[in-house]
Amino acid sequence: MKKGSPFAAGLLTLLSLALSSFDPALRAQEKLNFLFILADDLGYMDVGFNNQETFYETPHLDSLAASGMVFTDFYAASPVCSPTRASILTGKYPARTGTTNYFSGRRNGQFDAADFETQMAPEELTLAEALKENGYRTFFAGKWHLGGAGASPTDQGFDINRGGGENGHPRSYFSPYKNVDNLEPGPEGEYLTNRLAEESVAFLKESVKTPDPFLLYLSLYSVHTPIQAPQELVEKYEKKAAALGISDEEDSFDVGGERQVWPNTEEPRKVRIRQDHATYAAMVESLDSAVGRVLAELDALNLRDTTAVIFTSDNGGLSTDEGHPTSNAPYRAGKGWIYDGGMLEPLVVRWPGVASAGTSCSVHAVSTDLYPTMLEMAGLPAKPEQHVDGKSLVPLLRNPFAKYDRGPIYFHYPHYSNQGGFPASAVRRGEYKLIQDLEDGAYELYNLESDPKEHNNLEQLESEVAKELSDLLNDWRKEVGAKPMKKSSTSGSEPPVLW
Repeated sequence: MKKGSPFAAGLLTLLSLALSSFDPALRAQEKLNFLFILADDLGYMDVGFNNQETFYETPHLDSLAASGMVFTDFYAASPVCSPTRASILTGKYPARTGTTNYFSGRRNGQFDAADFETQMAPEELTLAEALKENGYRTFFAGKWHLGGAGASPTDQGFDINRGGGENGHPRSYFSPYKNVDNLEPGPEGEYLTNRLAEESVAFLKESVKTPDPFLLYLSLYSVHTPIQAPQELVEKYEKKAAALGISDEEDSFDVGGERQVWPNTEEPRKVRIRQDHATYAAMVESLDSAVGRVLAELDALNLRDTTAVIFTSDNGGLSTDEGHPTSNAPYRAGKGWIYDGGMLEPLVVRWPGVASAGTSCSVHAVSTDLYPTMLEMAGLPAKPEQHVDGKSLVPLLRNPFAKYDRGPIYFHYPHYSNQGGFPASAVRRGEYKLIQDLEDGAYELYNLESDPKEHNNLEQLESEVAKELSDLLNDWRKEVGAKPMKKSSTSGSEPPVLW
């Protein structure tokens, strides 16, 4: 038989098909689908796979974690939502794109906050566009909050949009929905989280009718305020709290442990330190059930082996204001703060045939890394000119103990958050995290391995490390064009020049 004969070529083709049918990894590389699930305000400690003592119940997410790889040191690029969401879709730090605050609000303090963009720039080649140009069908459901007309999901690479608009949260989680664009109201009383799951299921059912791979981007509004959930679930957790003896909230808070930065306000900052909020717990269970519903449909449609599932959140749990519904303890503070309670996130990646089930990885990473990671998972070329601040995590997904140098990760939040957080920049390298207060330039240095609570400031004791990290931070802020705060429009006071 000649090497170049038609018979030989046909035999090789049949052999290749036979091998791919037995090797899920090969099948996945040929046409890997993506189910990307992004929660809103869900804290690191709100899920059972990160916190065995959580008050909340997340069996479907825990099962997903057991079937994939958990990243224990994964960060959002910002302590608030829009910047992190933009970082996922652009692969760039918010400081580089000027998207450093959530896109519909501003609060000033001792100084005026830095200027920021109020939509993700249309010229960015988003993750959805990068996949779409390679034959992917793209579907978006849920919270967008990255711009309105001209910067909506369908303007940024998604074929279909169900519920995504410029608003950051619904006014009601029950139909008829308020403040939710591009989604027809359902039957009266329908719960939004369930509806978004069913919209996703409908897309999956259509997807099996075409050979094209897909990106299903389920961006849940939960568990953002308003804190609302089906009454039967609320009653379940009210009974659970009572049975555990934690229904009295008197011991649920630490008062005065964090400084108050809002002008003309002397009330001490209040931080929830115990998970016991029944309605929030019901929201978490509803989110978990919605995830479970979509995962079950993957299985029912025989898509499990050809679909990578990624689950994460956009910032830490809400613990310091606006109802203080959850606790991130032992991590410090929460949403709106540059401490780990505000930026450390759950991350699970299930990549059938590649990432080993039940594994974990302790290498620190950040939300900008998801863009190049997904391109490499799909077998597509990188776009380094676009995801300039991201680094693919594929080597770690193949082997969580691989020699891998992520390098430092950076944060810049020149704003006063609604939740009481102070304006700051930060860098994490290895076990160390350096924070610089943008009001006075003061540093805080923490060893996160020995002090995950970020209570022991080592800036004086380990001054050489602090100097190294401050130099890195200054160089990075210059390189990305990070914007400083501005002169106070009320007092005329000038912020310090820090870089």
